Amino acid sequence: MSEEAMSDETVKDEAPELGPDASKADLKAAADEILKAAKANAPEDEGEGVEAEAEVELTPDQQILALEVEKQELRDQMLRAMAEMENLRKRSEREKSDARIYAIEKFARDLLSVSDNMARALEALPEDEREALTEGGKGLLGGIEMTQKELHTVLTRHGVTAIEAEPGAAFDPNLHQAVANIPSEHPNGTIASLFQAGWKIGDRTLRAAMVAVSAGQAN
Repeated sequence: MSEEAMSDETVKDEAPELGPDASKADLKAAADEILKAAKANAPEDEGEGVEAEAEVELTPDQQILALEVEKQELRDQMLRAMAEMENLRKRSEREKSDARIYAIEKFARDLLSVSDNMARALEALPEDEREALTEGGKGLLGGIEMTQKELHTVLTRHGVTAIEAEPGAAFDPNLHQAVANIPSEHPNGTIASLFQAGWKIGDRTLRAAMVAVSAGQAN
């Protein structure tokens, strides 16, 4: 038997047998074994003393195995490319959404002083004195209340909402700023009273609500 025939037989004998359910790792290992066996049995050029490349003809089963490995590698590359494209799409949509929501952040913060002034104007007039107002005064008061309500409606429409800070509610340092610790009828550590309304835009705190924290009932 010639050396070339022996080389072909050696490669064929050393090629592992794989079933149809072989994993990618099994296919890769089998392909490496074929190449290793082909290289180990490659003939040498005795005249020049230079090792020649192995030109071993693979059997049909070995060719199928090599194609399976290549197919798996191409499939993995395609899946990685698709995953990267999907991540890029989601990131672009998130950045676009954030830009739309937070683009008016500075403008909204400037409008909060307008809302505060309206609230102070309404609070400056005691409830019992409102009944004594003339028709013109009541109309003016009603106009201020309607303007404040409309301002809050417009802010809400653009994602700017008031922070909940009702007395008795839980204190959240991410949303509330404690400016005092006072005895109250509310449980210790909860909100006792509100000094200044807080606002948020989207998921961000635009301005923390200024509150007094309850120290519990006084002894």
